[in-house]
Amino acid sequence: MLKTFKADLHIHTCLSPCTELDMSPSNIIASAKNSGISILGICDHNSTENSLAVMKAAIKTDINVIPGMEVTSQEEVHVLALFDDWENANKLQNHVYKNLPGENDEKTFGMQVLVNEKEEVLGFSQKLLIGATIIPLDEIIRLTHQYDGIAIASHIDREAFSIIGQLGFIPENIELDAVEVSSRISIEEARNIYSDRYPITCSSDAHHPEDIGKGQTSFLLKAGTVAEIKKALKNKEGRKIVG
Repeated sequence: MLKTFKADLHIHTCLSPCTELDMSPSNIIASAKNSGISILGICDHNSTENSLAVMKAAIKTDINVIPGMEVTSQEEVHVLALFDDWENANKLQNHVYKNLPGENDEKTFGMQVLVNEKEEVLGFSQKLLIGATIIPLDEIIRLTHQYDGIAIASHIDREAFSIIGQLGFIPENIELDAVEVSSRISIEEARNIYSDRYPITCSSDAHHPEDIGKGQTSFLLKAGTVAEIKKALKNKEGRKIVG
């Protein structure tokens, strides 16, 4: 039976250097509940290391947590890579880590905090997560698909780190599953501006708990999974974006 799921597919945790410690697993889940969100995409910059903790924090809730990351391509384009299996997300992370130069400077960029579902600090990532990988955009998308994920171009309505802001256009040969707009614009407005070449989703890109759900997409699905969202993006078997 199909039902409506409200999704926010772009959430950062305290691992992303541009967030604060209040983006902990329990705070993220609590804020999602308050916002009526039933699907969360955990997408820290160039890492999925905290997504498993959020998945565990959601076990006794009705919230479906999707592990992923926001990968920065060689061209400095942000792409959401989302997976049903944390193991597949981790495969992409391993590839990203091998191609992510530099070390973090906490004084300049902020702490990159690794936590578990109990809010315990496990350590700090020394990778330069805020930086760009040396992986071309089309290769990031190919790898995401190889590991059974979906690739969504982040916040195309912004200049900074968006595919349109960085390249000026979306190349014809790019096999994205969808594009994302921020909460500053509605999906309906975005369709008029950016055409219907790709499905359009809206997410919050939340860096603070109170921002979770400010941008969201409603899907008609059988379950809150990437496999179902993939069908919705293709309007297959009754699955679709409904708002």
